[in-house]
Amino acid sequence: MARILLNKENLFYNLSVISEQTKSKNKVAIVLKDNAYGHGILEIGTMASEFGIKKAVVRTLNDALKIEKLFDYILILAEKSFHTYSHAFHIALNTLEDIDNLPENCNVHIKVDTGMHRNGISPDEIEVAILGLKERNINITGVFTHHKCADELSTDFFWQNIVFTRIKQHVKRICEQLFIPLPVFHSCNSAALFRHANFDEDFARVGIATYGYLDNANIFKFPKLKPVLSLWADKLSSRVLKKGQSVGYGGTYQASEEIIISTYDVGYGDGFLRLNEKNSYTTPAGYKILGRVSMDCLSLNTNDKEVCIFNNVETLAKEHDTITYEITTALNSNIKKEIVWK
Repeated sequence: MARILLNKENLFYNLSVISEQTKSKNKVAIVLKDNAYGHGILEIGTMASEFGIKKAVVRTLNDALKIEKLFDYILILAEKSFHTYSHAFHIALNTLEDIDNLPENCNVHIKVDTGMHRNGISPDEIEVAILGLKERNINITGVFTHHKCADELSTDFFWQNIVFTRIKQHVKRICEQLFIPLPVFHSCNSAALFRHANFDEDFARVGIATYGYLDNANIFKFPKLKPVLSLWADKLSSRVLKKGQSVGYGGTYQASEEIIISTYDVGYGDGFLRLNEKNSYTTPAGYKILGRVSMDCLSLNTNDKEVCIFNNVETLAKEHDTITYEITTALNSNIKKEIVWK
């Protein structure tokens, strides 16, 4: 059966590079949303905890419950309904409207919109948010924002940093006036973290770098990381394709000579997206995908018993004109995962 291999040595290497940049493992919050970017939330969470990471970031309450025993501090980014709660959980407040829906005496991180215009309250709503949360006896444990262009050559990165610095100063003044504890502050995603020569925030939310990728790494001279995930497939059948015969839907590949081909048990139903027929993809061992990718299988010019479909998704991302993590998050969560050290 198709399977995902997770390279523990590579994961630990990436976490070491990240921790060196933050100057402490305690300043790393590993992002495990969307099944750890397709890598497996429990598998990656368990290994990160073993490495010594204490903080995690997830999308929903259900995700937080899955890893509750692995981390001391879990930030939940996008939950609207709480049927249970733990004081290890910290809830992102994305709009003033959600204040009345929060559990009593819970921990909250106020998200502030510094220019991405997606989620978060406006900077001029900060005092209203703090007063509203204080009135409901809710603990304000964090204030944060998100960069929209940290991995691109743009002045937006610098402008958002300036805006967030002003917000931190404003929050500190309000907290002093109201005699409430200062929250932690964080803004850095993976790319933003490595664009700071001297990281000085309370922690960084590190997603894609954990898994071995940083887009536009050459432009910014980011460190070289190591991909954690590889996708493998087993052979279903083999046959000789004679000259002039075609394979797959539409017969888009036609043999120019007699060759041996085999089908393997990975397809777009597993999250391996159909390729642009004008392009061709070559596996790490040098085998080409022949014709269209089917729902449950694809064809290669080999009869090997098993094949590594990819161990680095950068090439695939270029084929699909997308980002690396769209490729990994598309993988079906039901694909069996195996942790290896090599």
